[in-house]
Amino acid sequence: MNIMKRVAILALSLVVAVGFAFSGIASAATSGKIVVAGSTALLPLTQQAAKEFKKINPNVSIAVSGSSSIAGPQSVSKGAATIGAVDWDATKEVPGFKAFTDLKAHKVAAIPFATIVNKANPVKNLTTKQLQDIYSGKITNWKEVGGNDAEIVVVNRKHGSGTRVNYQMKALAGAAFMTKGDNYKEVGKSGEMVTAVDTNPNALGYVDFAYVKGNIKAVDFNGVAATTENVIKGTYKVWSYGYLVTKGDPKGADAEFIKYIQSGKFQNGSLTKLKFIPIDKMK
Repeated sequence: MNIMKRVAILALSLVVAVGFAFSGIASAATSGKIVVAGSTALLPLTQQAAKEFKKINPNVSIAVSGSSSIAGPQSVSKGAATIGAVDWDATKEVPGFKAFTDLKAHKVAAIPFATIVNKANPVKNLTTKQLQDIYSGKITNWKEVGGNDAEIVVVNRKHGSGTRVNYQMKALAGAAFMTKGDNYKEVGKSGEMVTAVDTNPNALGYVDFAYVKGNIKAVDFNGVAATTENVIKGTYKVWSYGYLVTKGDPKGADAEFIKYIQSGKFQNGSLTKLKFIPIDKMK
């Protein structure tokens, strides 16, 4: 066999090999329908993951929405969603919510939460005690915590929010929220919290790091800056794990979607860029 024939055979072999490889990818590509509902804290993550997953798996239909963490496991239990996004392990009881024993939880990220104020607000740090007093209604003026002489507009998330559950447990050390008042406002979603603080220089609220941008800023907590580095180091305490829940073991497209979010590519790529923390970075 002369050298030209050998080259031709080698080239043909490579084409066939590549063809089989791409054929394998195509045949392994998932199809089906994924419906994700629940946490607005995790919404930036699930939306981005859906975009990337859809590019790899064009035959998959993905619908992603966010309303509150409790809506995630509730929707999956009722069959309205195939995956629920929630800011706590919904298979275990947490204050105010019973365990969903029919579901299975899959850890996908560490979610850091920040106390937020308008950028026009000079306050840079708030302590646990100060936050407890503000959210209970004992402190009502910013000057009492080093700010301007102005009434504090307290913005809270509605019951059912995972961000609210974690903020109350971690930032307020379990202390109770006020429930009414002229300076008190409740909002349903993380985006609504951002708008409330972004448009009012006297507002105080809380969101996960993914939403801290524009005209809002994160204040330090007990003298520690709200950064992902400090969460990883263990010095910033206001964070939780985020979960995707399914009815039993996930199958098909749901299983592949969860695997993609848990993959090193996504964890160390888009997830990190969105200011979430890869699960393997937490001790």
